[in-house]
This record gives sequence, C-alpha cells and structure tokens, in this order.
Amino acid sequence: MDIKAELDPEDRYLSSWTVDGNPCDGSFEGVACNEMGHVVNISLQGKGLSGKVSPAIAGLKHLTVLQLCYNQFTGSIPTQLGSLKKLSVLALQSNQLTGAIPASLGDMGMLTRLDLSFNRFFGSIPTKLAVVPLLEVLDVRNNSLSGNVPTALKRLNEGFQYGNNPRLCGVGFQLLKLCTASDRINPSRPEPYGPGTTGSSTRNIPETANLQLPCNQTQCSSPSRTSQAFVVVGVIVVTIALSAIGFLAFVQYRRRKQKLGNSFDISDSRLSTDQAKEVYRKNGSPLISLEYSNGWDPLADGRSLGGFSQEVLQSFRFNLEEVESATQYFSETNLLGKSNFSAIYKGMLRDGSIVAIKIFNKTSCKSDEAEFLKGLNILTSLRHENLVRLRGFCCSRGRGECSLIYDFVPNGNLLHYLDVKDADGHVLEWSTRVSIINGVAKAIEYLHGDKVSKPALVHQNISAEKVLVDHRFNPVLSDSGLHKLLTNDIVFSTLKASAAMGYLAPEYTNTGRFTEKSDVYAFGVLLLQILSGKRKVTSSVRLGAESCRFQDFIDPNLHGRFFRI
Repeated sequence: MDIKAELDPEDRYLSSWTVDGNPCDGSFEGVACNEMGHVVNISLQGKGLSGKVSPAIAGLKHLTVLQLCYNQFTGSIPTQLGSLKKLSVLALQSNQLTGAIPASLGDMGMLTRLDLSFNRFFGSIPTKLAVVPLLEVLDVRNNSLSGNVPTALKRLNEGFQYGNNPRLCGVGFQLLKLCTASDRINPSRPEPYGPGTTGSSTRNIPETANLQLPCNQTQCSSPSRTSQAFVVVGVIVVTIALSAIGFLAFVQYRRRKQKLGNSFDISDSRLSTDQAKEVYRKNGSPLISLEYSNGWDPLADGRSLGGFSQEVLQSFRFNLEEVESATQYFSETNLLGKSNFSAIYKGMLRDGSIVAIKIFNKTSCKSDEAEFLKGLNILTSLRHENLVRLRGFCCSRGRGECSLIYDFVPNGNLLHYLDVKDADGHVLEWSTRVSIINGVAKAIEYLHGDKVSKPALVHQNISAEKVLVDHRFNPVLSDSGLHKLLTNDIVFSTLKASAAMGYLAPEYTNTGRFTEKSDVYAFGVLLLQILSGKRKVTSSVRLGAESCRFQDFIDPNLHGRFFRI
C-alpha cells in the first residue's frame, strides 16, 4: 500500500484500496488488470488527490497507462518511472509538480504520449525524450522550461506542444526564439536526473538553469557586473515580450483552425492537454488506444466503414482523448446525470462550444457491429432545427464504451416546467407553449418522412423528458434514433418508464410494434402535459380536453390568458 500512502496520504479518496483487497477484482477505484492478473492501468484523473507521485509505481512492470492528471500532486517525477518499459501513456498534466523532467523517461521505449503541461517543471527537455521511437505526443505547455529544444522533436509536428515556456529556444519551431550562447547546453553537464547525477541535493538543478548563487564581496566585487546584469535583464525582458506576442498570435490562429477543446473548466489554466484532432485525422490513425485489452471497436482500422463516407467520418468521428479532454476526464463535476445504461457529461470543445456527451457501455449496445454501424449512420443523417444536433461519436475499445456528442441545450427538459407554481417564475407563457408544441410536431413530421438523405424513423420514446428547450425556449427533441444502437433489453427497459407516464400507445400491448401512430399517441399525451402544466395527465384533464372545457384542463397559472398568442 506504499503507492496509496503517497498518492492519498489523508486516505480521503482511495478508501477502496484496502490491504486485504484485490486490485484486479474491480474493487480498486481507477485500477484495471489484464487477463494474467497484472495491473496495467491506473487512471485517477480529477480525484482531488494531493500527495506525491509514488516511486513504488515503478514496481508495476506491466503498467501501460498511468493517468494522474487534474489533481494537486506536488513534488517531482520519480526517476524510477523510467523503468516502466511497457508504459505507453503518462498523463500528469494540471498538477503542481516541480523539478526537472527526468531523462530516465526517455528509457520508456513504448511511450506514445507524455503530458506534463500546466505544472511547474523547470530545466531543459531531455534529449533522450526526443528519440523515444513511438512517441506521438509530448505536451509541456505552461511550465518554466528553458534551454535548447532537441531538433528531433520536430518529427512530432503538432504533437509537440510547448507554448508558454518563454525561456525555451531552438531552430525549426515556429514559436521559439533562436538560442544564444547563454542558452546553449553545456555538453559536459548531465541532463536532469540523468546518468551523471549523483543523487545529492543539487540533482534538482536543471541542465540549463542560469542560477545566480549567493556570494560575498570577494566573489562579486567586479563593478562591471552590475551594468552587465542590467543589459542581460533588458535582453530577457524584450525577448519575453516578443515571445509572448508571437505566442498570442499563434493561439489566435490555432483557435480559428482547431475544432475541439478540452475540459469544461474555462479558465486559462485548464486548456487542452491532448493532441489536436487534425493530427489524428491527417494520419488516418484509429481511435486513440489507451486500452489494455482487446475488445469492441466497430470502427477500427482494417474494418469496413459500415456505410460511412469518408466525409462523414471526418465530420463526426471523435477519438477517446478528445472525449476525455472535453469532460475533464469524466470528472464528477461535469456529470449531468446517470441511468442504468448511460451517463451524460457536460464538456467543452476547443472552439469554445459547450456539448453534452452521452456515454453507453458496450453491453448496452447492439452486439452485431453491422447493425450498430447502420444505426450510427442513421443518426448522422438526421438534421432538423427541432432535433438536438449530433456533433460526433466515439467508440472506444479500451473503455468498452460508445459516446455520442450533442450540442448542449441550456434550459433543460420540459419536466422542469411542469408542476410548477406561479411564484417560482418558471411558468411558461401561452405563446411559448404553442411554440413548443409546434416545434415538436415539426420534429416528428421530419422523423416520419422518408427522404433521400434519411429513412423514415419512429422515435419510440417521445416524452417531456426528451423535449429540451434552448436559451430562446425553442424545443429540440432528443434521443432520436437512439434505439437503433441499443440492445432490445435496454430499449424495453425504457418502455417501462414510458408506460408508467402514460406515453405508451394501447396498441403496443397487442402488436408489440412501434409505428408512426405510436409517436402521435405519445405526442398527444405530451400536448396535454404542456397545456395543463402537469406531469400526470389525469382523467379530468382528458375529459376536459375531449369536451373542450378549457377551464378544466388549461394550466391555472396562466390565469385565463391562454388565447392571447
């Protein structure tokens, strides 16, 4: 339990890690094992941990993924982590780590992604890191690094992120100044934590740190040093200013180019920590593999595109890192809701737009991948102003999940506006109710229509919960076509809730089939809910509607103002 003691010294967040427990039986939070019973994945992002990165982690020789990002870890990176020869992902971004980047990290031959951004590291970037053969992403933004950047890192292209380190220099990097004599690395000086270090108290001094040690009068008596210091300070100030201007210009340029963002935290200290989406698309690579076991991946390379055009894939396909980044690694603070088969998170894309990400476990999805892909293709074809816009999807083999990325609709669903009191201030005006009814009707008409771009589709689950309202109280229908992705058991379980609320058409109990008429019946129930302002449509409401006795079923909160449209 040495690892737990250092990661969570107050034992507040890792209480599931017990001495007599088994990390491979699913009881240890954030830990996953392979079929041989070896720990291969530790993912504790966004858990509020405030300890230190434990050197004992190096004893997990089969570890392939270590994600400790978005916590408050302090201290330095243990040099021992370099012995993890199978590690492919090391994500330590957005902590309070200090010290130099250990050169031993360059010994990890399987490393593909190293994210150290938004910490307090200083010193140079070790040369050994630049020659790690499989490295695709190195993110060191927002630190205090200095010195010459190894030219070999140019091969990473956009995978190398280094912004907001004004003391870095190098040739061939757009944002970097050219190195001066004082910037150049002394070849005889060992790299941070490298083989030449002795383990003494000076080992935290980076190879290119220009530190001025305290001195007495005999050591610092030269009168010319003061003027030299002013010159050096002036040069540094000008250089930093120019670098800052260049960096800001580049950021604006990238914001226009890039589509995706990272975490829901909008502060500058939580910018994207993942490689830009365009890099993966350009390489034609599969969904990012942070996985530790084989499994479900219906869109993996080498398989059929499942009826998708390349244009659709380019427009809709997200990768796992993008989803993790947008949701701040599935942070609890971003969780909007959960059900037995899905979870919904709020997130932010790189263009600043807010999205809702609905995540399904693979056990909830159709096992026939051809059927699943066919359903996914239908979802991408739906485009109407009264349907929630689908931004994209992501199928992850490692997490065993599929994510659907939708536009976020800020005012919630219609349930929030039913059974409310006049004093609450959430009573919908009559004109708003009519507008919502018309909008939902248009959405249903669109779904039922058979067009060249889309087949006719029955929603099957129309309810007040599925009708969302935007900032202008325009209605948008959610979950259209979702049943095309889910197993029959899951679809049937959702019907129970619909039946309990009265949305299920009586004919369904006889035929067991959904038709356009089933949607129209559910729409009729929804209409009565909107007009009455009640979640439950009682017999008196139905009788009042049938006999056109408006006073008997129109929401009394309108105070008779239901003809003023």
